[in-house]
Amino acid sequence: MADSDIKALTEALPGESFETTAFTTPPPLAEATVAIVTTASLHHPDQDDFEVMDTGYRVLDDSQRDYVTGHWSPNFDGTGFAYDMNTVFPAERLDELAERGVIGRVAGQHLAYAGNQFDLSAVRMDSGPAGAKFLRGQGVDIVLLTPV
Repeated sequence: MADSDIKALTEALPGESFETTAFTTPPPLAEATVAIVTTASLHHPDQDDFEVMDTGYRVLDDSQRDYVTGHWSPNFDGTGFAYDMNTVFPAERLDELAERGVIGRVAGQHLAYAGNQFDLSAVRMDSGPAGAKFLRGQGVDIVLLTPV
């Protein structure tokens, strides 16, 4: 399926609107713990790969940067990831920001989802909030989203 086919299938989908928006005041960036949430279907080699229509997430250990991609879409070009992981998962860039004191620290765990979803309701209502709760429980203040 070509990108133009996917666009044609999804362009008429309505966007979500919410009555209220949750808002919290984050700490200063120089004191914040930052995690990455990616839709590149990354996982560790010992974790289950993402299946077609998998709406769950994988926890990525920051100290074990052996990530592989499980993106099953024929439209996903993994060349950039193979050449430089930071194109989809900029952990090394976050390390540099932490070393310079721009951010407080890099979180010990990050999350990966499969971004090639046609129905996002399970992510919006289940695995998305569950992932957010998990990260908050890890002391994460800010998330860098890398949509792939």
